[in-house]
Amino acid sequence: MTVVQDIDLGSLSFWGRPHPERLAAFERLREIERPMYFGEPRVPGLRSGKGFYALVRHKEVTEALRNPGVFSSYPSVSIPPPPFWAKYIFGNSMVNLDDPQHGRLRRIIARAFTPRMLDKSEQDVTANVNRIIDGVVAAGPGGDFITQVANPIAAGVICDIVGVPEEHRGLVIERVHTWADYTGVRPGFASSLRLAAKNTLGLVGLRRMVIELGKERRRNPREDVISQLVTANIDGEKLTSMELGAFFTLLVTAGINTASNAMAHGLRLLTTHPDQRELLVNDFDAHIGTCIEEIVRYVTPGMRTGRTIKVEHEVGGQVLKPGDKVVLYFLSANRDESVFADPDTFDITRDPNPHVGFGAPGIHFCLGANLVRKELTVAFRELFRRLPDIHAIDEGRQLRSNFENGLTELRFGF
Repeated sequence: MTVVQDIDLGSLSFWGRPHPERLAAFERLREIERPMYFGEPRVPGLRSGKGFYALVRHKEVTEALRNPGVFSSYPSVSIPPPPFWAKYIFGNSMVNLDDPQHGRLRRIIARAFTPRMLDKSEQDVTANVNRIIDGVVAAGPGGDFITQVANPIAAGVICDIVGVPEEHRGLVIERVHTWADYTGVRPGFASSLRLAAKNTLGLVGLRRMVIELGKERRRNPREDVISQLVTANIDGEKLTSMELGAFFTLLVTAGINTASNAMAHGLRLLTTHPDQRELLVNDFDAHIGTCIEEIVRYVTPGMRTGRTIKVEHEVGGQVLKPGDKVVLYFLSANRDESVFADPDTFDITRDPNPHVGFGAPGIHFCLGANLVRKELTVAFRELFRRLPDIHAIDEGRQLRSNFENGLTELRFGF
């Protein structure tokens, strides 16, 4: 196991550090020419990984994202690795596939996220946000922004566009947050097994729910994503029940948590940077686009992804062999001094801003990026319109995770 002084990305303790300390560690790692190799600890209740090379510079990360011929998405690279039986229950997510399987799924799914569907989603988001703000006003200041605002908005958007009935939405939120908790780093055999079991049962429940909805939509299609995905399109392609379940699990876990974390961190950042907040509210339409990109860069809600080497390849003088695992740290790439001027400065006018918070242009660029952008635009527009003095009361409580840069609580006032 390689340790650079006190830095070990494979350790449990590293990801329990305060976020500024983690960023400082990645700054030191970017100064090392060769990708560093890290072992993986034994996590009770889960399989042990063999170890991985860490790609921490923007150039390395974007190369890996754009070159699936060398950096393969299959088999998936998780830290720690999922249980061997997970693929038999959940199937393979499209993020863990290469072409042609990935291309087929992406073609089907992309047709469901049409401009018309996104335009409709803006109306739904606006109505949903204002319902939530009504509840916030009634409850009064001093609550938790994540549970009262960010999570309900993010979940409402996904459920509206997908077509999840109102009676199932509480279940969706509960199961998604169980998954978020599961990505946290927590030693201890009993707690690991208990959380793994709870997470598995939760995701199985979501998968079963959406498969049943898919069967109903095949009989009675509506104007929602599930209907689009399960009915044959002009090329005769549609998702199987297993593929629908895998995609829905990806959509709700990634879509809800990414948007919710970006929203919560965004309020915190705009509170602690009053000059940037003033710039935004004084000309919202002019600045909201670059503001969202800067929030995603600065926060990086999804901190990493993984790849498996298919053919021998050299990165920074390090020869990688077939079967080697590499972990792409978006969190580090988005602070790369060679790409971003003053990378630790939060600047909502930053342009250009080639962050990799949604991936990089290529087959795995986030399909939901435009949906998240629209969602955050509407959310901040309505929040600042209805609650012009809304602000974070504290810095929030950091989620202890090696995957998600999230907050578990953020007190707010207005």
